[in-house]
Amino acid sequence: MSVTREAVLAALAAVPGPDGRTPLPQSGALSEVIVHGEKVYFSIAVDPSRARELEGLRAAAEAAVRKVPGVAGATVALTAEAPKGQAAPAAAPASSASPAPAAGGRSPQTRGLPGVKHIIAVASGKGGVGKSTTACNLALALKSLGLKVGVLDADIYGPSMPRLFALRGKPRLKSGRILEPLDGYGIPVMSIGFLVDEETPMIWRGPMVMSAITQMLREVDWGELDVLVVDMPPGTGDAQLTMAQQVPLAGAVIVSTPQDLALIDARRGVAMFQKVDVPILGIVENMSYFVCPNCGTRHDIFAHGGARDEAARVGVPFLGEVPLTMEIRERADAGTPVSIVEPDGVHARVYRDIADKVWRQLATGTAGRPAPRIVIE
Repeated sequence: MSVTREAVLAALAAVPGPDGRTPLPQSGALSEVIVHGEKVYFSIAVDPSRARELEGLRAAAEAAVRKVPGVAGATVALTAEAPKGQAAPAAAPASSASPAPAAGGRSPQTRGLPGVKHIIAVASGKGGVGKSTTACNLALALKSLGLKVGVLDADIYGPSMPRLFALRGKPRLKSGRILEPLDGYGIPVMSIGFLVDEETPMIWRGPMVMSAITQMLREVDWGELDVLVVDMPPGTGDAQLTMAQQVPLAGAVIVSTPQDLALIDARRGVAMFQKVDVPILGIVENMSYFVCPNCGTRHDIFAHGGARDEAARVGVPFLGEVPLTMEIRERADAGTPVSIVEPDGVHARVYRDIADKVWRQLATGTAGRPAPRIVIE
């Protein structure tokens, strides 16, 4: 049976809104209801000072929707962002009893994930620079160092990890709301791509994106991990802020190509993480150069050395150069990364060298040293 928006709204009519009287659909607090197959997504705007008090409202709304015939799951979030056309709830005045946010917006109550020692973000200022391929091979390279590694695909609009790890199927529900991640070459992997069809567009607003990322972080059985690698969406938006505020990120790896246009966006990525007090583990120059397989001549298609120069300019580590090669691209498309197919090959060694530099910072605590602030003019 197909799930309809009307059926969901009818079920929610039995749930009182934040005022305790008005049905939720008429309360003005309900966002647009999104139905993707058997899954339902929406958010409820509340006064931030009542978030803990109204957790029962969120749970009641979720339970009501799950009873609708055909619904296999529901994602419901409390948010301070009001639905379009409505005023956002006013924040409660600060009091001496409430802890103030830390610099950059990070909350002092930020909790880690049980059993996970370090969480790192792999990010880029723009798309198309090979961030996901880098994240996949970085995770595999960290595993080759003898570490326990997991991967979270936080790129809601363009999840790539199912293809990169050649994974299909849906995560198994272990207990309550906890999902079991899929296994990719010995690495637990979670992605929104496991829950929706590959060709389904994710037409979500910010609150739903933030809710989905939060659930994939906290409602997944990650087990005991040395490092959780998070493949971030490109840019500097809701996903990045959610990650920085939800968990204590140990650091961020910025991926860029060498040309000036990409470096401008990479610079924004560095600045964004610094604003939320996340250490920069370093910059990777992807597609750094191309060596012709026929004549052996090297070509700097996207220029060369720009990321290294940028790292030196802003005072962060330079992690390495990854060449532009057909082998890396073909292996990525086939779901057989070079770090798995040829673990001792020249390209796998590049990723392993990057992984070694990242792990040394995490293991020694040097990733926590503040980097120079930069100003975007």
